[in-house]
Amino acid sequence: MSSSSKIPESHPILTVAGGEPLIWGRRTYIMGIINLTPDSFSGDGLSGDPQAAVELAQRMEEDGADIIDVGAESTRPGGQPISAAAEADRLLPALSAICESVGVPVSVDTYKAPVARRAIDAGAALVNDVWGCLADGAMAPVIAAAGVPSILMHNQSGTQYDDLVADVIAGLDRIAGIAQAAGIAHHNVILDPGIGFGKTADHNLELIRRLPEVRDLGYPMLLGVSRKSTIGRILNLPAGERLEGTAAAVAMSIAGGADIVRVHDVKEMVRVARMTDAIVRDWRPDGWPNR
Repeated sequence: MSSSSKIPESHPILTVAGGEPLIWGRRTYIMGIINLTPDSFSGDGLSGDPQAAVELAQRMEEDGADIIDVGAESTRPGGQPISAAAEADRLLPALSAICESVGVPVSVDTYKAPVARRAIDAGAALVNDVWGCLADGAMAPVIAAAGVPSILMHNQSGTQYDDLVADVIAGLDRIAGIAQAAGIAHHNVILDPGIGFGKTADHNLELIRRLPEVRDLGYPMLLGVSRKSTIGRILNLPAGERLEGTAAAVAMSIAGGADIVRVHDVKEMVRVARMTDAIVRDWRPDGWPNR
């Protein structure tokens, strides 16, 4: 790990997403997922229905989402990749409408630089890249030029590791270095260890258990555990019945240091996060009685 990655605990990182300050360490931020795909693993795809996407985004905002994440290509294992042009055609009508209809920052979930550029022009305030700027060499310069926060995820094609956690930490440190070398400001780098991407179920459980080691890199951390197949395997449940398993994984992610959790079930996970924040981060709601 590079020494330049470390940040004193007394100096929380402040990132601005679409004018909204994100102050790390105060509480957990909730990112609501909107899939514009026909083949989402969780069965929630809204391909071809921008109005339904807008209504879902508005409902998520009402339920307490801090960020809305919009994607138009399935990144599930075995998902079929599509061209940048096809992705943009599927993405932009809904993303533009969502940006005009909600008051929270909107993130674009893409690993293609041309799609990210057009999404930022349409109002996206963050870029969520599941390949950490490694799949498209133009991605980091696009993010840097726009000056927006970037969520950079650890990912790989296979599931072979010499030392899982050490390898993930090294991979995240590498992509953070690549991002900053391209001009992305340190405070605009958010890291994601990539639960479910290039990892077995046992890998995913170990990573969640050992999140404090990943958090020591010194960057804000996002976790995406919602409805993941590991939960399904543990509980023997389909994607639509993994609410309680997701709640447990979200709570443990926050206890391990996650700053953002990316979820499908916003209302329920806001409640889980607030209760966990009250225990882990000493967070209290406004008007908390002193008794």
